[in-house]
Amino acid sequence: MSRRWRPLVALVPALLTVGLLPAAAGASAAGPACEGQRLRVPGAERLISHCLADLTTAGLPLDLTSEVDYAQLQAKDAVNPSHVPGIQLDGYFPDTSATNTHHGWNHDSQFVIRLPEHWNGGLVVAGPPGTRRQYANDKIISDQVLARGFAYAATDKGNTGDELYKDGDEPGDAIMEWHMRVAQLTVAAKQVAAKHYGKAPTRTYAAGLSAAGYLVRWQLEHFPQLYTGGIDWNGLLLTRDAPNLLTNLPPALRAYPRLVKGEPGAAEALHAEGYPEGTEKLWKSHYYGLWDSLQRTIREELDPDYDGATQGGTPFCHEGTGAGCDTDYDYASRPAAVHDAVERVSLTGRISRPLITLQGTFDVLLPITRTGDVYDKMVNDAGRGDLHRYYRIENGTHTDGFYDLVPDVVRPMQPCFTAAFDDLVAWTTKGVTPPPSHTVPRSSDTTISGCTL
Repeated sequence: MSRRWRPLVALVPALLTVGLLPAAAGASAAGPACEGQRLRVPGAERLISHCLADLTTAGLPLDLTSEVDYAQLQAKDAVNPSHVPGIQLDGYFPDTSATNTHHGWNHDSQFVIRLPEHWNGGLVVAGPPGTRRQYANDKIISDQVLARGFAYAATDKGNTGDELYKDGDEPGDAIMEWHMRVAQLTVAAKQVAAKHYGKAPTRTYAAGLSAAGYLVRWQLEHFPQLYTGGIDWNGLLLTRDAPNLLTNLPPALRAYPRLVKGEPGAAEALHAEGYPEGTEKLWKSHYYGLWDSLQRTIREELDPDYDGATQGGTPFCHEGTGAGCDTDYDYASRPAAVHDAVERVSLTGRISRPLITLQGTFDVLLPITRTGDVYDKMVNDAGRGDLHRYYRIENGTHTDGFYDLVPDVVRPMQPCFTAAFDDLVAWTTKGVTPPPSHTVPRSSDTTISGCTL
C-alpha cells in the first residue's frame, strides 16, 4: 500500500462510522441557556449548546465567537447580515494535541455547529485559513450563509498555531489531519441537522479561504460523496513539483531585503516570481507578517530535517546563511523523501463535484500565476473542466483586511465570494450554469459591496 494513502485508508472506517457513534459519556448536551435542547454530535467527546437570538457575529457573545480568529479577514467597513436565531453547538472530537486553548479546553479538534431556526435544507462546512481556529470564518462565511438559511459547521482542522508541525509523527501528518477533521465534521453535522430538523440536508457545500480553500479542493477530490459542491477563495497549492508553496516563498524572502537596501533588480526579481507590478505597497506587510512565518511553518511540517534539531526555522535569517535558513531554501534540491512527503498532501485536480475558485490577481501571499492559474490547468488536464469555474478577481488580494491598508491598490473580494456562492447554489440545485471562467474587472465603483461575476 502506498505510503501516501496509508493514513487516509486507516481513517476511512472512522469516517464511515462516525455518524453512528453516540456522544461520549459525560458530554454536556445542553448549556443553561438551552435547557431541554438535547442534541448530540456523533463522536464528540465534549459538547455544549446554546439557544441564541442571533447566531451571527453581530449578536454572538464573545465566548461563542472570537475576534482574534477573524481579525483582518474582512474589510472593516463591510456590512454583515444579522438577526438569525437558532442553536449553536460547541465541542471537540477525541484528539491527542492541545494547541487550541479556546473555552479553556486546551484541546484540538474543536468545532462549532450553527443551526438556524429558519432552515433552507442546506449545510456549509469550512475549515479556518492559515493557523487560525474554528471561528475564523464567522464574518466572511458563517454570517453570509446563515442569513441565507444554511446550517453551518466549522473545525479548527485538528491543530492550530505556528507550531502545528509538532502534531503527528511523520512529515505531513498535521496537514493530513486537516482533511480527516473536515470530513469527520461534515458527516457529524449532517447527522445533527437530520436529528434537529427531522430530515437530512439536501445539499452540502465545502467553503474556505487560503489553507481552507486547499481543503475544499481536497474534499472534492477525495471525499466527493459528502458534498454537493464547493467554493474556494485564494486556495493555497501543494504539488510534488514546482510551483508549490515551498517554491513560491523563498525567492520573495531573498528579494525583499535586497529591495530595502536599494539593490538594483530586486523589484524585478519579485515581479518575475509572480508578485505583480502594482502590488509593491503590500510587500512590506507580507514580508514581516506572512511570507517568513508561513514558509517556516509549512517547511517544518513537510521537511523537518532541513534545519536539523531546530524546530520552525530561524525567523528572517539572512540570505547566504546556508543550510537550515528558509531564505535559502531550495525545494528542487531536497531529497526524494521530501518530495514524497509533499506529494502525500498534494492536489491532483481530479474533482468530482462542482467547484468555483476565486483568486485575486494581486494576491501576494499566493501569487495567482503560481497557484490559481496552475490549479485551473490541473483540473482541465484531469478532464474535469466542466465541473470548474475559475474567476480571477482583478486587484483582489489574499485577505480583505489589506483593503483598509491600501484601498487605492486592492479591492475587497468578499462581495465576489457571496456572489459566487449564490451561483454555486443555483448551479447545483437549479441547473443554472455560472458564467464561463474569466477575469472579473475592477469597476470604477470602489465600494466594498459590489461584485458581478
